[in-house]
Amino acid sequence: MADSVAEAVRSYRERIRAEFEAAFAEDHTPHEVGASFGIGVFLTALPTFGLGLVAFVVLVAVFDRISKVAIFASVAVLNPALKPFVYLGSYRIGDRLLGTGSIGFFDGGLGTATDATLRLLVGNVLLAAVLAAIGYVGVRRLTVTYRRRDIDVVERLVDLDP
Repeated sequence: MADSVAEAVRSYRERIRAEFEAAFAEDHTPHEVGASFGIGVFLTALPTFGLGLVAFVVLVAVFDRISKVAIFASVAVLNPALKPFVYLGSYRIGDRLLGTGSIGFFDGGLGTATDATLRLLVGNVLLAAVLAAIGYVGVRRLTVTYRRRDIDVVERLVDLDP
């Protein structure tokens, strides 16, 4: 059992690494790669009920400066296993901003559902924006570093060539 879990984690990590390396190697600028990933993280963090992927397809079709690999890599990072934690954090942020509203399971009523939804959405938009900004900065830096490393390797190979 432990071996299968370790293998699944290893496989997942390799898939994410391959996605990022493909994004880093594209012809897009580091800003475009980072922004594409940030947009993807923002949309993936929102409760779009699967429509986020439709938005990805539309964005990629309309804007040629969006990195297809980077925007879709965001789904691998903010995967369905992490979504409950995003929503829990979102609700707590919304609850703090809008004031504590004790919502019990049996309180019922449309007002309670509206209140809970508002708290979730307010917190979710803020959390999604923060995660998108962190994703943008991180992936932009990784892209610059990755490309600089590739250039250094190429320069060393050229210098070794007589």
